[in-house]
Amino acid sequence: MVSANNMKAAYWETKGKINMIDREVPELKPGEVMIRVTSSGLCGTDLHICHGETPHATPEVTIGHEFAGYVEIIHPDTKTTLTVGQLCSIDPNCPCHACTFCRNKKYHLCPYLSCIGVSVNGGMAKYVAVPASAAFAVPSTVGPELASLAEPLSCVIHAVDMGSIKSGDKVLIMGAGPIGLMTLGLCSTGGASVTVVEPSEMRRGRAIEFGASNAISPDELEIGDPCMGDGYDVVFECVGRPETMESAINCAKAGGTVVWVGVAKPGVTVPVSPFDVYRRELTIKSTYTNPFGMERAVKILGEGKVNWNALITHTFTLDEFDKAWEVFTSGTGLKVCVRPSLE
Repeated sequence: MVSANNMKAAYWETKGKINMIDREVPELKPGEVMIRVTSSGLCGTDLHICHGETPHATPEVTIGHEFAGYVEIIHPDTKTTLTVGQLCSIDPNCPCHACTFCRNKKYHLCPYLSCIGVSVNGGMAKYVAVPASAAFAVPSTVGPELASLAEPLSCVIHAVDMGSIKSGDKVLIMGAGPIGLMTLGLCSTGGASVTVVEPSEMRRGRAIEFGASNAISPDELEIGDPCMGDGYDVVFECVGRPETMESAINCAKAGGTVVWVGVAKPGVTVPVSPFDVYRRELTIKSTYTNPFGMERAVKILGEGKVNWNALITHTFTLDEFDKAWEVFTSGTGLKVCVRPSLE
């Protein structure tokens, strides 16, 4: 049961600042369950929100869209197979189910999408009320911190699906942050030969641990002539900067596919040569959120073929949020998790 009427929460109020406040424990509505949050990961999206670069973010909302926790209460009028005490990963994306996109199996493009931790209160607090449909029970092999990786992994599943990786493909991943390393984990276990480009020596080392055939710095990247078969079958850009997005196109060999996974700032543009795209018959794709990926993500986490726990380099209590944010923004670690249920 909920232990108090008030709780601490990290919320976005003004551009450039995440504040800690006291907030009332949410009131449960029909169709919802109460989650006692065990782990909430910090993500690049949180940084975009903090800097006012996420147009659909709501000021004064509790952040935290990558989180997991235990079912604490189920509203009497909620129909669900979930049970009190179950550990669940939460899908933050809540579509309207009535628009043309929702009715055509593209609910992630719903123009009325509500996002927990972005447009409504999220998981950077001890308790959060979520639709029962957003809670995915995890296998017994998945612990509370690992369960919070399901949401970013579900986004990566969508990205890798978009890349249409085949066994034996030569793949390039630009960036070895958590998203890049997750992309690497899925590609390498799928039989691809993966090269990772990353300026950080520490992250290049992690890339080798995650199955990269090669991990190089940006100044070591040499392509040759893509029209003569040099370059990569599939390139994943996992940084979100215009220079790496442009480079990703240049690194794809003729007939190749480029997938922009990283999130760029609004208003940023990338120079593209239409003739080069035509001559090399390139496919350029983008990815947006995680359609139908959460159930697959919790299964993959449960199988343990990749040491996903190695992505979590730092954990903090909610009282230590300022320290967690400092480590996160410094880039000295990988996935930084906050554990709101720990005092």
